[in-house]
Amino acid sequence: MQIGSYQLSNNLVLAPMAGISDRPFRGICKEFGAGLAVSEMVASNPALRDHKRTLLKADHEGEAGLRSVQILGTDPKLMADAAIYNVQRGAQIIDINMGCPAKKVCAVAAGSALLRDADLVKKILDAVVNAVDVPVTLKIRTGWDVLNRNAVDIAKIAESSGIAALTVHGRTRACKFEGQAEYETIKRVKQAVSIPVIANGDIDSAAKAQFVLDVTGADALMIGRAAQGNPWLFKEIDTFINHGKVFEKPTVTEIYEALSAHLEKLYSFYGDVTGVRIARKHISWYFKHLDFISQDIRNKINQAAQPIQQMTLIHSTFTL
Repeated sequence: MQIGSYQLSNNLVLAPMAGISDRPFRGICKEFGAGLAVSEMVASNPALRDHKRTLLKADHEGEAGLRSVQILGTDPKLMADAAIYNVQRGAQIIDINMGCPAKKVCAVAAGSALLRDADLVKKILDAVVNAVDVPVTLKIRTGWDVLNRNAVDIAKIAESSGIAALTVHGRTRACKFEGQAEYETIKRVKQAVSIPVIANGDIDSAAKAQFVLDVTGADALMIGRAAQGNPWLFKEIDTFINHGKVFEKPTVTEIYEALSAHLEKLYSFYGDVTGVRIARKHISWYFKHLDFISQDIRNKINQAAQPIQQMTLIHSTFTL
């Protein structure tokens, strides 16, 4: 899988998930086989540019592998400026968000709401591509709703604007994350353009990954929610589709080691107070793969206020 001049180690990409795809999570997923990990979306609004939360979202200090930053907005000039700013801060790839279905994003006509305005899509893509010397990628949905699936038209605009790779989530904005992703539209997009196409949506196993590749003909896969608490999913998929082997599920010890490493990264990145708070959701996701975690233990871990308390409770849970 190649994006611009960059050759990825494989064709598996971690999705840019708001509040989740921070530097610690990107790092863990890369360690377990993600060929690329895209940052959480950062607003193009210059008033928010130096806000602590915005800076953390696109913090790549010490991160291994390629650095891809996703930007969000509706004004071509501001989006171009945001691209330049993030390249200056170390981004090697700029990704444009036209896929987020969140109400607060679409309410300001950003994210997947842009799919309703093809002219504005072209203006934004042209502005960003012409503003920076790094590859620019784009993430979209299949359309605004099931009656207006225009992903093929948007893909052609993207290709003509110089977009280096296109990710398509197999749902419309109206679908949000409900129901089943459909892959026929992604297949039609792949057949319509020559740039790399990345398929996204409901890829949660090696078998499903192979199925999506076979059905769509996509060049790569983007994995989002299924990687939460399950970073070894990338290794499982890579082992199967690229090496023809079955990856053994992680042992309890391996889950503990991955979780512990992830938590240490969170504490270091966010500090003790915020790190512990953010860690709670990740712990819950890891625990979904274990059947011996009682609700009482979960409650105690969620009540922990310091890293040492949280880590001690987790250690005792795995050594019962």
